[in-house]
Amino acid sequence: MNLFGDAFVWIFDPAHWTGGPDVSGHLLEHLAASGLCVLIAVAIALPIGVAIGHTGKGRGAAILISNIARAVPTLGLLSILILLTGIGLLPIVIVLVILAIPPMLAGAYAGIESVDRQTIDAARALGMTEWQIIARVEIPLALPLLIGGLRATALQVIATLGVASAFVFGGLGIYLINGINTGDYTQLLAGAILITALALIVDGVLAIAQRFVVPRGVAHGRTDQNGPPNRTRARRSRALQEGMQS
Repeated sequence: MNLFGDAFVWIFDPAHWTGGPDVSGHLLEHLAASGLCVLIAVAIALPIGVAIGHTGKGRGAAILISNIARAVPTLGLLSILILLTGIGLLPIVIVLVILAIPPMLAGAYAGIESVDRQTIDAARALGMTEWQIIARVEIPLALPLLIGGLRATALQVIATLGVASAFVFGGLGIYLINGINTGDYTQLLAGAILITALALIVDGVLAIAQRFVVPRGVAHGRTDQNGPPNRTRARRSRALQEGMQS
């Protein structure tokens, strides 16, 4: 118990937040590198996942590739890439993007697939193009699951980035490595607490966002799901027509 107390004292010691490579500097490094990896993973996985969910094609291949990516040993691949490209940010980004793509891809195609087919058929009947259906119907309705995939992606990247400090990158994981190398278990535990706290804060922010992205019509429909079906269909049609006019 004293070790945890010492770790919190270490974290809140003003000397560790000022001058030189302090906690705030390593925190910004960790956030910047994590954000870059998540952004690249989203740019790759989101369009593929949306296409799979919309067309229903390639789901099996996506699941296979995701399972292979999850099975890749992070440290082993990182070591190989460092031998090929040298020490730096590039091999770390490549490894973390490979790790981050599967949860984002799963969230994307699961979210699009979860949209009621009758709603999509109604959109087509109103004359919407496939791009309009994706942008104005499927993605807005799938946003909660899309952000769920983003949450899983961000958590994995933030947590795994700690091992990158072993390869002279920086970030909060450097306290883990320094603690192991010097036998300073207070610093080691402090680093683990900082990484955990950062992951929980980011997850909490995304969880709040996930609650607020549910379209108002869908949220209202959940409270009125036992109402007359004709009224519900009429509400959907009006919403689709408004979407076409916007």
